[in-house]
Amino acid sequence: MKRLATLFSGALVALSLIATTALAQQPLKIGFGMSLTGPLAGNGKAALISMQIWAEDVNAKGGILGRKVELVYYDDQTNPSTVPSIYSKLLDVDKVDLVVSGYGTNVIAPAMPIMMQRSMTFMGLFGLNVNSKFNYGRYFQIMPSGPEPAIGWTQGYFDTAMGLNPKPQTIALVGADAEYPALALEGARAQVKRTGLKIVYDKSYPPNTVDFSPIVRAIQATNPDLVYVASYPPDSAGMIRAANEIGLKTRMFGGGMVGPQFAALKAQLGPLLNGLVNYESYAPDVADKFPSIDQFLAKYQARAVKEGVDALGFYLPPFAYAMMEVLEQSIKAVGSLDQAKLADHMHKTEFNTYVGKVRFGANGEWAQPRMLAVQYKGIVGNDLDQWRKPGHVTVLTPAPYKTGNVATPYQDSRK
Repeated sequence: MKRLATLFSGALVALSLIATTALAQQPLKIGFGMSLTGPLAGNGKAALISMQIWAEDVNAKGGILGRKVELVYYDDQTNPSTVPSIYSKLLDVDKVDLVVSGYGTNVIAPAMPIMMQRSMTFMGLFGLNVNSKFNYGRYFQIMPSGPEPAIGWTQGYFDTAMGLNPKPQTIALVGADAEYPALALEGARAQVKRTGLKIVYDKSYPPNTVDFSPIVRAIQATNPDLVYVASYPPDSAGMIRAANEIGLKTRMFGGGMVGPQFAALKAQLGPLLNGLVNYESYAPDVADKFPSIDQFLAKYQARAVKEGVDALGFYLPPFAYAMMEVLEQSIKAVGSLDQAKLADHMHKTEFNTYVGKVRFGANGEWAQPRMLAVQYKGIVGNDLDQWRKPGHVTVLTPAPYKTGNVATPYQDSRK
């Protein structure tokens, strides 16, 4: 009997070892939706390349927990209605181990209820103030807008404006009727209240708007000192073109425009960007503040040129890679894929990434804001190479990254 017991015990150990070995041979699957078609496809494809580079880097070092990483993803078409079914499929059919988000507020928000139902730790890629609606303890955001995202997102523009002499008195607010612009304008209104500015124009427009001349003319009729715009790439381009064609006169113009950060719009708009005050997450002018980012950009840009996506990769790609770095470091520190333990570790830890040190606050946002407010200057023609060198992006805030002062009024910068 003792011999049988010993044999049985040995068999169990053998089976356990076989099971453990089999698990180690299975890939560690990370699932997500990403905008590979639709209005934000350029951004989505750039983010995907970054995440693929991360997976290749990790697998070259042996993977995570002894398992090779496999990215499982589907095109969300920049359409929020596709998101719930994508994440349900990832979890129920593909049986992914972990999930992260696609790019942008509009596709992160509809994934949140599923994450909460399944108790998944969820890394978000540039969603503005998404967790304010959900207060989910396992949500984390790689965008450096700070603990109060809507406020942090607009802080640089308004701090710059209120530093003007004389101080501005009036402001026009305008944005698309969609999730991100609504949240950005919500933050702008809070800044207006804080600063005592008077709103003389506050309207939204349909997301499918193509002619922005009537909007710019209506804004000009109110003669505002400041114009804050929250928009997606197609309407950002349309608004900037209309402002130049009509000759918008105001002290500062821009603020929350998505699009001018990307190589395609930088090349298309060229000198039309002169004078615009907007946000960026990185510029060559502050490269010394990001000592390791060149290593990533060298890899990314070589791949991006071949695949025909954002050739500069300054805005989103480094943060997409950093999002995955945070996940990787947490898994290795915890030693498992336990969702509760991962979330707890992320809340308590400062991470070293290509975009610098990252620490999350209680709501999963960056503990300290670090989005750059910048002004574009001295752009001549549409050559993309001029953007690769310092000199065309003046960083206005935050103070540790400041490289110069804002030039006003807006119309003079365009001459």
